[in-house]
This record gives sequence, C-alpha cells and structure tokens, in this order.
Amino acid sequence: MGELETGRGLNQELGLIKAGDTRWGSHYKSFGNFISHFASIVDVLDALVIYASTPDERVSASGFLRSCQTFETVFLLHLMTEEQDIANAMILVKVCKRRLQALRDNEWDPLLEKHSGWDSLKEKVETFCIKHKISLPNYDDPYANSGRSRCKVVDYTTLHHYRVDLFYKIIDWQLQELNERFNEVTSDLLNGVACLNPIDSFSSSDIKKIVRMTELYLDDFDGFSMSALENQLANYIIDVRDIDKRFSNLGGLGELSRKLVETKKHLNYSLVFLLVKFALLLPVATATVERAFSAMKFIKNDLRNRMDDEFLDGCILPYVEKKVFKDVSNECIIKTFQGMKTRRVQF
Repeated sequence: MGELETGRGLNQELGLIKAGDTRWGSHYKSFGNFISHFASIVDVLDALVIYASTPDERVSASGFLRSCQTFETVFLLHLMTEEQDIANAMILVKVCKRRLQALRDNEWDPLLEKHSGWDSLKEKVETFCIKHKISLPNYDDPYANSGRSRCKVVDYTTLHHYRVDLFYKIIDWQLQELNERFNEVTSDLLNGVACLNPIDSFSSSDIKKIVRMTELYLDDFDGFSMSALENQLANYIIDVRDIDKRFSNLGGLGELSRKLVETKKHLNYSLVFLLVKFALLLPVATATVERAFSAMKFIKNDLRNRMDDEFLDGCILPYVEKKVFKDVSNECIIKTFQGMKTRRVQF
C-alpha cells in the first residue's frame, strides 16, 4: 500500500508471526502488527474471497473476514496490547502491577488528562471501529453471544460483558499470574542476581540482598559459609568497584566471571564466584526447560501419547540438544546399543 519501505532484509518484524506456546512476547508482537496493518489484512482477505483458487480457501477467508470486522475482535486486540535486564526486572514487575491496578480502577492520569483504564480503552476501540467502518454495539442492550442460540437471551448487558467479563477478568488474571510467578522466593533470587551485576561500576551492589539469595541454596551455603560470604563481599565490592580498575566498564555477569578468572580473584573470593556461576546458570536452566516443553508437543503427539517417561526422556534429549547429537555417529550408537545386552542379531 506504499506505507512501508520495501527491499531485501526489511520488515521481517512486521509480519503476522505465529504466536508461540511459551514465548508470550510473540503474542504481543502479533497483536501489535495486526492492529498496525488491519486495513491491509482486510484488503487481502477481501481479495481472497473473490479470487480464491478453491472453495475451501474462499470459505476460510470469508470466515476470517467476518471475524476481523467485529467490535469484539477489535476490543480484545486493544485490550491485549495495553502495555511492558535483570537489574530492572523487579522494578518493572512492581510498575506493571501498579499500572494494571490503575487500569482496573480507571484512575485519572494527570499527564494524559484523562482516565487511564476502561474509559481510555473504550474510546480507543470506538475510534478504531469508526475508522475501519465497524459497527458499534448499543451498550445497554442484552449481550448477544454469536456462539449461542438467539432464543437464549442473557441477563446482562453488552457493557457488563466487555467491562466486567472481559476487561476486569483479564486484568485480574494478569495480576494473579504476576503474583504467582514473582513470589517472595523469586523476588529474592532476582534481586540477588541484580546486585551481582557489574554494570555501571557495581552500582547495584547490596550485601544484604546477595546474602538473602544464598538462603535459597542451602546445600551449598551453611551458616559458616554465609558468615564468610559477608566478609568476602565487603572486601570484594571495595576491591572491584574502587581499587582494581580492570573491573570498570564490564558489560555483564559473563564478562565479570571471565575477569575474575583472568585476575585470579576467583580464588580470593571463591564464595562470590560461586554465586556468579549460579547467576549465569539460571537463564540457561530456564531456557532449557522452556525448550523441553516446546519440544514435547512434537515428540508426544497424538500417535505417541502413551509413551512412558523413560522413552519420552530418550526422545526429547536428542531433539533439544541437536547440536551435540549431530556429532554422534550411527556406528557409536549401534555399538552402545549392542553393548547394553546380548542381541539375537548383530546390526
């Protein structure tokens, strides 16, 4: 439509990418792109309805077109795009909780000079619908559920449906999810990791928060170790922040760990170095778990939904660690398999 610069390597981030099951950021990007290119999407679907090569394609495009051009679809798109480095993670969580609560309470925003919640969202949706010629509902009418029989009239209004059943309920779900994911244990862990970060010349260092983090690793830190750690931390912070200029301008925990080894300080501050290693392992362990769950839907599908845990583990590990297993030859696998127990036939 001439709205975007075109060429090789451009606009890859503007497509309607498939939303991932575990990558929730992909949902936000998809919703934002859908709103930005709504007119183009409608034009493409309209053209498919006319010029589709098969009847199935024409019916599918027609159904999508009807779904796009409804007030409820526009309302949900805008509701899901009401927006949000470990050092700032916990602050962002608190900010997000406060903004969600402000949205729910429809608080007055002095900067925007209007209410920041329901009224603002309703105005935004109505403006979008008017621009794209989508009919607005009468909020005082009983809500008509398109998936139910017309004979079954609900006992609540359209306004109640969008404001209570959708707007309030989704915000409550988001607040509950944040409270469950960022509980006291998670907060202590993330705050401790943030305090180990060397960015801005160790400006985030806080001995109390770092020691609090060690209480989550009881197998590695006993009472004596925690006492020794406090003394190490006091010396370590003064050393790397104020004395040893080799530790200035470090870009993150990875650079910090390498610098500690290069300068042999990991021997002097062994307990601090152990915490740095824990902090480095945390995102890797989390990502590995997410990759395993993403892989599970490919491995344990409808045809293999009764496999036991041992067989599932054996299938998922090679799938997730493809880079490792691509260097393992078939001959090596055959020899290992044959060596497990006597076989009737040699491979």
